[in-house]
Amino acid sequence: MSVMIPDLEGYFRQFAPPREDLLLELEQEAAAEGIPIVGPVVGRLLYLLGRAVQARTILELGTATGYSTIFLARSVPAPGGRVVTLERDQTLARRAAVNFQRAGLEAQVDLQVGEAAILLPALVGPFDLIFMDIDKEGYLEALPHCRRLLRGGGLLVADNVAFQGAAPFNRAIWESPDWCAVPLLCHLPGHSPERDGLCLALRLE
Repeated sequence: MSVMIPDLEGYFRQFAPPREDLLLELEQEAAAEGIPIVGPVVGRLLYLLGRAVQARTILELGTATGYSTIFLARSVPAPGGRVVTLERDQTLARRAAVNFQRAGLEAQVDLQVGEAAILLPALVGPFDLIFMDIDKEGYLEALPHCRRLLRGGGLLVADNVAFQGAAPFNRAIWESPDWCAVPLLCHLPGHSPERDGLCLALRLE
């Protein structure tokens, strides 16, 4: 029988991807101010998923200071690629806009300020990938919009699905004939929190 590596979480923590100064600064700000961010492991996962689906258009629900947006924007081609990101907090949105400029990504990011529930009905797709990271109680309401906006064969990634507020969303997407979904319970170094769930779902044709 194969033997498991001792202290699995400590072992896998060593594989957190390296980050440049800007991302490290955003991580430090998040820790100091209690701003939830996806951290380097999920950040790289978003980048890899964007590249894997050959995304040219990405929708992000929940910008905060732009940490995850930077990974997403780097996964689309330049020029031509586009990330539309929605943030309800004007102060965080202003900070995110500065961070996009510092990262040299302002031309690829369309930052819209307002509640996702208000902004989503006016958006026009299709998008190749959607990343959802708003208040978890809003996930279920956003799901039909994601279905409408995501191209057939596109990918939906939902963060924090281990939160109680995401439970109705988890059940709905699991039972829906419109999606092929897999919920994952993960150890995610640098994520807020580090033990949480992710949902990856393919939008069926």
